[in-house]
Amino acid sequence: MRAYWKAARPQQPCLFPGREPGKLITRVAIHKAIRKAAQKAGINKRISPHTLRHAFATHLLESGTDLRTLQLLLGHASLRSTAAYLHVSTARLQEVRSPLDVLGTPQGRPRG
Repeated sequence: MRAYWKAARPQQPCLFPGREPGKLITRVAIHKAIRKAAQKAGINKRISPHTLRHAFATHLLESGTDLRTLQLLLGHASLRSTAAYLHVSTARLQEVRSPLDVLGTPQGRPRG
């Protein structure tokens, strides 16, 4: 983003202006750019801006970001809306340990 801004130096208040002065980039143009980038990267699946939004939320969740922070980043009023974006990977689910698994271990000892 920084490299783009330094190269393009958009004069308008928007980061991605359209081709005509004072116009914003269109949804169709964004869609085409994403599909073109996917093709260049050798990705054969259908990709859309919404796909990137899902991936963004999922990767943040898997790296430990809490749901409330995700809700704010995605601009949702409701946590229900945020939860719809979250697809936890199988590997992540397999890493979850039950509290019962640590009974009798140093991690499972009461504190205090």
